[in-house]
Amino acid sequence: MSVAKIQAMPGPVMTGEGGLSRYLSEIRRFPVLAPDEEFMLAKRYQEYADSNAAHRMVTSHLRLVAKIAMGYRGYGLPVGDVVSEGNIGLMQAVKRFDPDKGFRLATYAIWWIKASIQEYILRSWSLVKMGTTANQKKLFFNLRKAKSKISALEEGDLRPDQVKIIATKLGVEEQEVIEMNRRLGGDSSLNVTMRDDGTAEWQDLLVDDNDNQEAILVRSEEAGNRHAALGAALTVLNARERRIFEARRLMEDPLTLEQLSDEFGVSRERVRQIEARAFEKVQGAVKRNLAEMEAAA
Repeated sequence: MSVAKIQAMPGPVMTGEGGLSRYLSEIRRFPVLAPDEEFMLAKRYQEYADSNAAHRMVTSHLRLVAKIAMGYRGYGLPVGDVVSEGNIGLMQAVKRFDPDKGFRLATYAIWWIKASIQEYILRSWSLVKMGTTANQKKLFFNLRKAKSKISALEEGDLRPDQVKIIATKLGVEEQEVIEMNRRLGGDSSLNVTMRDDGTAEWQDLLVDDNDNQEAILVRSEEAGNRHAALGAALTVLNARERRIFEARRLMEDPLTLEQLSDEFGVSRERVRQIEARAFEKVQGAVKRNLAEMEAAA
């Protein structure tokens, strides 16, 4: 059964900020599942695509979604939409959950819920895409908290000492902190008048420091080749190797060795060994694929 079908099933709906209290009250009606009950429902869905089993697993975890969603209320987006996106992540988790791995659905679902909410925020926050790399996304979602801890709550640019503290704490470049802080101030119109006589707009004073289109095209093709090579390289891994490699190397918030050891029922050292072997296999395959692409070109 698809996520769309799970989503179409009846359940509580939030209608704006005013409906938050009512929604929270409604989802409390759904009981938390005992471990054995959750396992049996998950098996029924896994083996028979039982829609009622999926619905019970989803509704029993709506409170978890709401709790996580409340942590993202500072981005000025409708809380109902944030919760809805989190619920979609929960449904994805239910669809992919394997009860035989030995851990609870909540443990597995947290990553899916956060990922769905964060992707929604990144799509909705600005007309300009906020972040593309893992470090940029981490900075986006942690900058407010870092500013709060050093009492840098005023609007406008951060002081150099504040920038240095935040950059060190978050493990990013100082310039990245400066740029992200400015972008978090919201979008500005390029048609804002910059002179009293109204003869000059902000866009007239902007200087384009970007590379020319030819350089951009070359970089784009190189990035595309690397992406294609990586995608092809992942096919050399078996299912367990690929899951561990992606969870440790490609996720925005990598899973820990302990989390994966619980998921697969092996020791943390064994997970580390599988990760290292998978990395070597992917590295070798990427080099071969790139060499073949260059030869074909």
